[in-house]
Amino acid sequence: MNLTRYQSAYERYKEKIANVGSHEMVINMGPQHPSTHGVLRLELITDGEIVKEIIPHLGYLHRCFDKHAESMNYTKTIPFTDRLDYLASMNNSHSFVMGVERMLGIDHKIPKRIEYIRVLVCELNRIASHLIAIGTYGIDIGAFTPFMWCFRDREHIMNMLEWASGSRMLYNYIWIGGLFYDLPVGFEDRCKEFLDYFKPKLIELDELLSTNQIFISRTANIGVLPADVAINYGCSGPMLRASGIKWDLRRIDAYSVYPEIDFDIPVGKGEMGALGDSWDRYKVRVDEVYESVRIIEQCLERLVKDFARTPDFDPRALVPKKVNLKEQDYYVRSENPKGELGFYFVTQEKTDIPRRVKARGPSFNNLSVLPELGKGVLIADLIAVLGSIDIVLGEVDR
Repeated sequence: MNLTRYQSAYERYKEKIANVGSHEMVINMGPQHPSTHGVLRLELITDGEIVKEIIPHLGYLHRCFDKHAESMNYTKTIPFTDRLDYLASMNNSHSFVMGVERMLGIDHKIPKRIEYIRVLVCELNRIASHLIAIGTYGIDIGAFTPFMWCFRDREHIMNMLEWASGSRMLYNYIWIGGLFYDLPVGFEDRCKEFLDYFKPKLIELDELLSTNQIFISRTANIGVLPADVAINYGCSGPMLRASGIKWDLRRIDAYSVYPEIDFDIPVGKGEMGALGDSWDRYKVRVDEVYESVRIIEQCLERLVKDFARTPDFDPRALVPKKVNLKEQDYYVRSENPKGELGFYFVTQEKTDIPRRVKARGPSFNNLSVLPELGKGVLIADLIAVLGSIDIVLGEVDR
């Protein structure tokens, strides 16, 4: 069945290329092009500078995550989740760990200090991921300064997460049943110092891009994504919210301690152009950074007061030596910086190795709408559309 489908799609593709008119061109954008943000190849059919059709080609960075996860136990898989969206490793492992904990029935036993630490590091990682999205988007459009500012501030977050986990980018910090280790002594104070430094820098970054007339001209009314199209393509995260839909799994599924935290869900408003355009997608990410700062402040307050460290606190107390599960199918999802990250498990008895694991990466679904968004735009505007999606190829081509 799959082979027949593939052959049918391949025949349609060959027919499409064969029918290219004498006034049209077939142009490859990537996988070397810097604005494709990795090894993505876009085959464009153009009429002069106008993009008539986009054919994305994947398969240049196959991480084999799903098969890795089916060949080792649940605990050993966590370092591989870090390598999906490698810019948001904490969020990936949090989602995977929550699924296993729910299947084990220990999700309600996790101490509140552990849950608040998980949310704290995940929101720090969300800010770091959005800073990459904003900075690289600026440089895609031609603004170099925001790129430098974003990487400068992200460096502080990476230093803190490295202090907590011992690793700079691929953390393996959130474990099934707990954490690799408690936060280092003084982490809360250092994190607060970072927020005091970062909040005025964020306002400065926001003002530099959001009201910049050149940036607005390049992004407003470009790549407009209507809400119904976003839903039909399975878009999620900032892509979906920029189209005006208030859908955030931290609120919808109310997982971890997010129900105890006060924060808003930014959505697109069409302030500079049409609702759901590239500017809206950029602005939603900026506004989400503001909200993540609020979440981190509340986590720090609870970790210092209500759930302060004690000498007898053991973050590994509930970490199982072996994950024994009954046969079941289970799907878990969470809000990673790019959208809905999900893991579908098919477990088997008498072994701690799953029969099947399927990762649902948000970048893949968000990227799938590109041929719809890119029809009829200029080649230069296609760069603005692609950058506004914010993809990571490790998650696209698992």
